[in-house]
Amino acid sequence: MTNCTLCKAELKLEEGELIWRGDDCRVILVNDPDLPGFCRVVWNHHVAEMSDLTYGEREHLMTLVFAVEEAIRHVMQPDKINIAALGNMVPHIHWHVIPRYKNDPFFPGSAWSARTQEIPKSSLEDRRALAKRLPDAIRSAISQMH
Repeated sequence: MTNCTLCKAELKLEEGELIWRGDDCRVILVNDPDLPGFCRVVWNHHVAEMSDLTYGEREHLMTLVFAVEEAIRHVMQPDKINIAALGNMVPHIHWHVIPRYKNDPFFPGSAWSARTQEIPKSSLEDRRALAKRLPDAIRSAISQMH
């Protein structure tokens, strides 16, 4: 699909750092200055809906999403994790796994809500430092899946 940003992003990876890539999925640490630790789990093939996957593919994808969630929880120690698969703008299966904190700029709304507050600079810097530990933690969590 030539107009799909996630298909194009696989080639350019402007959206963030590729943490892990398998035959069917990849995990990206998203470049989001307000939400350090935000990851995206992307199905590599252009498929629009979860129900288009086989049961085995669904299980594989969700096991990967949950491994990413566990690694983020362990490393980032957030107040909450948001897991979302909206796909309204990009008809290509992908899951957002987002560490959330009571003082993040969008809390208690979604990561796509209007800002409700400013995060203390020290908190943001601490979270950015923690997020640098995520690639190794996520790769370790994924290796334990197999």
